[in-house]
Amino acid sequence: MNTTIIQQFDLLLDGKMTPPLSGKYFDCINPSNGEMFVRLADANEIDMEVAIQSARLAFDHGRWPRMTLQERGSFLRKIGEAIRSQAKELADWECTSTGKTIKHTTFIDVPTAAETFEYFGNLQDPSLFREEIKVKAPVSSLIERDPIGVVALIIPWNYPLIMAAWKMALALLAGNTIILKPSSTACVSVMALAKIIAEAGIPKGVVNIVSSTSEQAKNTLISHSSVDMISFTGGTKTGEKVMAQATKGVKKLSLELGGKSPNIVFADCDMEAAVGGALSAIFMNQGQMCTAGSRLLVEDKIYKIFVEKLVARAKQLKIGPADSFETEFGPLVSVAHRDSVLKFIETGIKEKANLACGGKIPQELNPQGAYLEPTIFIDARNDMSIAKEEIFGPVLCVIPFNSIEQAIHIANDSKYGLAAMIWTRDLEKANQVARRLRCGTVWINTYGFFPNEVPFGGCKQSGFGRELGKEGLFEYTQIKQISIDQTPGGKSLVTSWF
Repeated sequence: MNTTIIQQFDLLLDGKMTPPLSGKYFDCINPSNGEMFVRLADANEIDMEVAIQSARLAFDHGRWPRMTLQERGSFLRKIGEAIRSQAKELADWECTSTGKTIKHTTFIDVPTAAETFEYFGNLQDPSLFREEIKVKAPVSSLIERDPIGVVALIIPWNYPLIMAAWKMALALLAGNTIILKPSSTACVSVMALAKIIAEAGIPKGVVNIVSSTSEQAKNTLISHSSVDMISFTGGTKTGEKVMAQATKGVKKLSLELGGKSPNIVFADCDMEAAVGGALSAIFMNQGQMCTAGSRLLVEDKIYKIFVEKLVARAKQLKIGPADSFETEFGPLVSVAHRDSVLKFIETGIKEKANLACGGKIPQELNPQGAYLEPTIFIDARNDMSIAKEEIFGPVLCVIPFNSIEQAIHIANDSKYGLAAMIWTRDLEKANQVARRLRCGTVWINTYGFFPNEVPFGGCKQSGFGRELGKEGLFEYTQIKQISIDQTPGGKSLVTSWF
């Protein structure tokens, strides 16, 4: 008889971990082996209503918005310290939940989440939120950045811990109260983080974290009249629905959506660095990244040799269960998602793109796992479906180009505008190309650099608004302009009219 006790995670509501009113929990599946490993509270619309009203009360009548920057920052730093103290547990949860390799969660996800809370917790300059503007005397003018109010934060399953930190740290520092809704596909690490936050002593109602499979619960959050802003990261189609729902009440929106990012390799690149960068840009996290360099544009002068090196390296990647430090390439997040990626691969073959490697389910691994080989199509065209649509998986389209102008045209010929990469030793050329690319982030001779100090976000159908940096922090504020008449003698200028 199996007596294994499956761990359960509750909701964070009004400052404490709380079971869902329905008593229902949903199973989380380990994509490495297809087994259920933990159960999460499945909130309904009533639970969500409790979360929203808790955040509303905390903002309207609580002390959080009226605390000093230093006071709020101290709580953020405390959360960052707690993340570091529980790093192994959080890395294990993130790995088991998402299929991300344990190497990835240990050295990227957990430290990044901690650093984000710590960095923004250390921003203590009041001038960030209050600035005096010189205008014509005798009037003085102040610009103040006030918190928005109650903010709904909706995050995806591919980087749950990092996305939670990116949104929560900034929204909280600005003085807002929040409801965080993670994806039900893979969010165990976020619910473990909820327990950390519940123990951090933040005033009740300031942070509410709600796991749910209910579409009605999510709709309640998005359309509720007590929610002042929605910050959403996810697919473009879902983002369009969120945008439509948010029109009720004229909510402020920040949307970070899909991408089909071009990775441009010029003939004068450092070839070994560019090959490694191209592999990282598409196969890190099994290609499940909005910034994935899924369109690889290679100058024709080096096309053949570059492709040979790239394919050879891709075939050597060690595929295996996510919890092994030897694994370089783990499973996708779920079998259902793996199957959707396979359909794109079938489409690529029908479109007569040249399948150079991958495209199949590895037979030597656990058949219940969501495994898929790293896949590369070469000699692709930018008008093919596999080059136009966001696959969100380990599928790379390699496209040749013969001039700078052609590379820029192909790169910009997309409905998305999130990120781009450029590989060349000629930095003047790189900067000229970067300025002409229609996207929010350009990496030159690197990939995936997300410092807390600089903003990240996109344009076109990749959304609007920014994460991180001053710009990301200001997304969670609203501007108030205060004019003060300082006419000598105290007589107001306006009285001279009548």
